[in-house]
Amino acid sequence: MEPLPAAMSGRQTVAILDFGSQYTQVIARRIREHRVYSEIMPHDTPAGALAGHEIAAIILSGGPSSVFADDAPALDADILTLGKPVLGICYGLQALLHLSGAAVEPGSNGEYGKAAITISRHGQLLKSLPDSIPVWMSHGDRIKTVPDGWEVLATSENGVLAAIGHRELPIFGTQFHPEVEHTPDGGTILANFLFGIAGCEPTWDARHQVEELARRIESEVGGNRVLCALSGGVDSSVLAALLTRVLGKKVICVFIDHGLLRKDEAAQVIQALETGLGVKVNLRDYGDRFLAELAGVEDPEQKRKIIGREFIRAFEEVAAELGPVKFLAQGTLYPDVIESGSVPGISHTIKSHHNVGGLPENVDFELLEPLRELFKDEVRSLGRELNMPEELLMRHPFPGPGLAVRIIGDITPERLSVLREADAVYQDVLRETGEYGHIWQAFAVLLPVKTVGVMGDYRTYDNVIALRAVTSSDGMTADWYRMPSDVLAEISSRIVNEVRGVNRVVYDVTSKPPGTIEWE
Repeated sequence: MEPLPAAMSGRQTVAILDFGSQYTQVIARRIREHRVYSEIMPHDTPAGALAGHEIAAIILSGGPSSVFADDAPALDADILTLGKPVLGICYGLQALLHLSGAAVEPGSNGEYGKAAITISRHGQLLKSLPDSIPVWMSHGDRIKTVPDGWEVLATSENGVLAAIGHRELPIFGTQFHPEVEHTPDGGTILANFLFGIAGCEPTWDARHQVEELARRIESEVGGNRVLCALSGGVDSSVLAALLTRVLGKKVICVFIDHGLLRKDEAAQVIQALETGLGVKVNLRDYGDRFLAELAGVEDPEQKRKIIGREFIRAFEEVAAELGPVKFLAQGTLYPDVIESGSVPGISHTIKSHHNVGGLPENVDFELLEPLRELFKDEVRSLGRELNMPEELLMRHPFPGPGLAVRIIGDITPERLSVLREADAVYQDVLRETGEYGHIWQAFAVLLPVKTVGVMGDYRTYDNVIALRAVTSSDGMTADWYRMPSDVLAEISSRIVNEVRGVNRVVYDVTSKPPGTIEWE
């Protein structure tokens, strides 16, 4: 289901115009933490599309461009005549003031990382903050002169303009990033903008989401039948529960076993859904076909596209068998859409998700994606509103392509077996030691290298398993989990001793960014 335009949704919306920042999705997330709905839109969205009364405010994201570049992304000047509250962040500030006649100059060194700013005028934006606060800077260019009608609110310790506001209009800008955790008072700044300046109301919650989603699903589907794609993860499980409640017998839940699941995955999920929620699940085994199509494929993007294509073909066959089905429902989330898309010429696609960028061009279904505007924790809140079991909701995220993107290189039945057993041991130890609940996502990765080892009196030359564990609130940014050394030791010892074909275990200590959570 395509997101409804804000003017049709009847919902108070903060529009975020995306200039290509790596933090754009974080802005959206932080706004939703204040229980205000936010939606990311292209930077060149015309003013007419933002003129509706449902648009409560407009935020201009940062970005990697310079306003001096020939192809610098620009803002529709008419947006400043709408009377909507506007907040420009980093490049968004520079684009805003460049449009207003300010002089922007290239920075010789720029400011990157932690900095301190001094507030000279608090006003509405910086209300209730101390006179000096730490912030996160990430810019090269800087504002040189302030145009008429504007006033400086704060400067950095290097004398760089850090915050500015219009004297008469509700238009503001910050050179720093209030949305990131490295700006401790950023939440207060965003709250000041949302509530004190834009007059937003904190009404975005799980109960309203269920009611709105139900209306939209019923309107979209009508009297048609829907095939719901189950993958075993939290997202598709919540989707199945939601569709079952709204559509009843018009929804058919199908679990395609693509041969890339974790150990005993299908049986565990089906039991949880059928016994806990009364959701009838059709299990179909397509493992041989998926593995045959993936044979010899090493490129991760190609793996995802093959899996996306074969999923669609499998569901088409199931639909032909079961009778006329108009819609295919998927548990696509907002981070999937963000990572699979990009701002043309500005930002970059991170990776194609099998259910977004990995889909084939020709699809016999109309796609139904009710959750595509939500983040992971919002989906979990939705599941709780639907009375789903906590054990099912708090499972670690599992990618739709499954173990295919956790085996680096060629996928074979033998390599799948090694990874399944290693990952099962990893998960068992995390649950036994109580670490599982402290972690956002943990999994094992099979590397395409072998190393020398010694077992007993014999030389071995076997596989390396990498362990990944991260903490996060939404999956858009993540930090590596500081696993207790004794737990790591137990995991390593058990994998090496219990999983045939593994003689070395390593631990990934990379955060996101610069890395992604999954390895592929």
